[in-house]
Amino acid sequence: MNTRIWRIAILVLVASIATASAQGAQSTARPDNGLAKEADSAYQAKDWAKAAKLYGALSKATSQVPPRVWLRLGASLRALGEYDPALAAFEKGTQGATKMFAEYGMATVYAAMKKREEAFRYLEQAIQHGYNDPEQLSSDASFAEFRADPRFAKLTEQARKNQKPCAYTAENRQFDFWVGEWNVETTQGELPAGTSKIELVLDDCVVLENWTSLGVPYSGKSYNTYNASLKRWEQFWVDNVGGMIYFYGGLKDGVMDYYTDEVPQPDGTKLKRHLQFFNLGPDKVRQFSQGSTDGGKTWHMEYDFTYLRKK
Repeated sequence: MNTRIWRIAILVLVASIATASAQGAQSTARPDNGLAKEADSAYQAKDWAKAAKLYGALSKATSQVPPRVWLRLGASLRALGEYDPALAAFEKGTQGATKMFAEYGMATVYAAMKKREEAFRYLEQAIQHGYNDPEQLSSDASFAEFRADPRFAKLTEQARKNQKPCAYTAENRQFDFWVGEWNVETTQGELPAGTSKIELVLDDCVVLENWTSLGVPYSGKSYNTYNASLKRWEQFWVDNVGGMIYFYGGLKDGVMDYYTDEVPQPDGTKLKRHLQFFNLGPDKVRQFSQGSTDGGKTWHMEYDFTYLRKK
């Protein structure tokens, strides 16, 4: 499943859960808002009989039942040992962004029913659809008897990859050689030029550059990420004087190779840039920038820096 799609789906689910009571109030009479709060309180207190009764009432109060109602009704019924009604409730929750959580719930019900293969089937479906909580999966008492099964370890690992997909994708790791804290000097002459801290952010999906020049009040940041849809790396540079540059490219023969489009300049020319990062070992990276005003026929050097890892 496309990483961005399932992440957006999770965001939609969170928004749905956060506003479930409001949605119920809009589609039915206002007193249902109080009923939803009462049901939530019973659920938090693990008063499963009361929670099942109240969520059951909520499920009949409107034609547009908030997804959380089905999920919590299923969980409450499962805790009461009412497995068939629990499965029916979870089944109704397998819509849109809630699908993975409803399937996880169905897996727990089948586990309680001692139907191992059915439980594994729904657990596999939940993880295939983006379920991404390996900690819950590892500690869930519902699956205590499953942990010796080799399939369970594989599913837990896949849930971990769903949680931080960029951390486990080879393409996303191609620019890690630039990560670290660096002293930067000119490649020719070895004159100090600045310092830079390169770090992984947003669950290792973004390589963030933090640049500070020496001798002049200039600083900037670049955001580098692998675009899985276009199968290329992209960089967006911004600085403290209003500069913005957009690059795109990829790893070629061990070199991170970026280009820009032709960008109009104040003097009427169009400037195309070529930015390269050479991995020269664990403690050394060369950054080489060139520009062209004739569509790439000829190039002139803009700067040539060597990054030396701080000890």
